[in-house]
Amino acid sequence: MIVTVDTGGTKTLISSFTKAGRIGKQIVYPTPHDPIKYVQLLRQALESEYAGKPVDLIVIALPGIIDDGIARWCPNLGWKNFDVRVALGSVLDGAPIHVENDANLAGLAEARLLDPIPDFALYVTISTGIGTGFISQGHIDPGLETSEGGHALVEFDGQVREWESFASGRAIKETYGKFARDIKRKGDWNHIADRISRGFLAVIPISQPDVIIFGGSVGTYFDRFATQLADLLDEQLPPHITRPTLLQAQHPEHAVIYGGYYYALDVLAGRKTRK
Repeated sequence: MIVTVDTGGTKTLISSFTKAGRIGKQIVYPTPHDPIKYVQLLRQALESEYAGKPVDLIVIALPGIIDDGIARWCPNLGWKNFDVRVALGSVLDGAPIHVENDANLAGLAEARLLDPIPDFALYVTISTGIGTGFISQGHIDPGLETSEGGHALVEFDGQVREWESFASGRAIKETYGKFARDIKRKGDWNHIADRISRGFLAVIPISQPDVIIFGGSVGTYFDRFATQLADLLDEQLPPHITRPTLLQAQHPEHAVIYGGYYYALDVLAGRKTRK
């Protein structure tokens, strides 16, 4: 059995998978921003659901820069240099624990679900913040594994700002007073598409992916902003740079746990997780 944990800035999602890919029961609870409480709740959930069961591997996704399994910086949670593996100790009889960036895992899953697998894909999750994962030939790109596209510095409203400060789900809620799911007006979504486009106008010319895949809670409503976003990018990108194909994630709010499953399969088979 493989256990995957998606730690978001708002909620934590836990699920299991058989090695054949059958997903099990899902456990959801608010993510504590105190790392001690986070570990307490996570250990409790893992032991309550999986104690005494044969767990081959635990994959934990965190929203930030991960270096050698340590969360060096998770800005939306306020964590720095947090080693969740050490904190969890020998949970579930000492099952191996791997820690990875959430957008990297989501991108891994979504790229592998495409046929054919693109040479170079960019996964973007728009939720509490904005996360990016670059996938090269179906593997996490080692040169860009710690990239933080959501913190790209771009001009908006006359100021240089981090992309996620004005285009994330949190920023949308603060601006419109509603969650993305409750925004219906086309004009509002056109404005949201403009906000989202600003970061891509910086990121696309540098990375030039073949495909951009949208996930996260805002990505769930891809159909409400996709056409306007494509038009904005076509209009504003330099003529010699081709706009990537824009796609919605097949599992927009569950891509991370599926990515944990694919990552675990690679680890258990002795394959490289990066290429």
